[in-house]
Amino acid sequence: MGNYFQTIVDLDAVHADTRTLAASGLDWLVREGIVRAELTDCVLGAPSGHPPGPSWAKAVDQEDWVPSDGLRIETSRTVFDCGQGEPSFAVCPHCAGRVDFYTDRMEEIEGAWEPFGEAINVWSDTGSAAVACPYCRRSGDLTAWTWSDDYFAFGYLGFQFWDWPAFSAGFLEGLSRALGGHRVVLMGGKL
Repeated sequence: MGNYFQTIVDLDAVHADTRTLAASGLDWLVREGIVRAELTDCVLGAPSGHPPGPSWAKAVDQEDWVPSDGLRIETSRTVFDCGQGEPSFAVCPHCAGRVDFYTDRMEEIEGAWEPFGEAINVWSDTGSAAVACPYCRRSGDLTAWTWSDDYFAFGYLGFQFWDWPAFSAGFLEGLSRALGGHRVVLMGGKL
């Protein structure tokens, strides 16, 4: 079974602005009735979060089910991921070369993951890291690489909704506007 989550990551937020941006995003969500302002025990892995509001359906494509859990807002440097599984490849931001981590038979390709794993640890510690592409040999900012199934996003602000139906494009655009027009990415996962 498991729990599903959707995380909307603000790709443009910087550490100094995360609290202000989080407050702006939450204020918009509460005004729209998508979540409630009060904190309750409604999110996995955190003591409290914001439960669904009376107008939660404005945020979703289809009202497949009523959200059973709430919103947790992350306001620190975070490597956001999709939960279960692992990415199968990454794509270079310079040459679009695809670095596979597994063969067609899902056997690990020796040495392919290590530079990325090390860069992720460095970014997590410092907020900056790069990976050299094995094809074009150019070093690329870790945050500019793209991942299979959008498995990773690197940022300082994330809105993580637990056990909600799929979000609509209009909802994502509205939250982006509430964040000052910042670029956002939607990640889905399961634990």
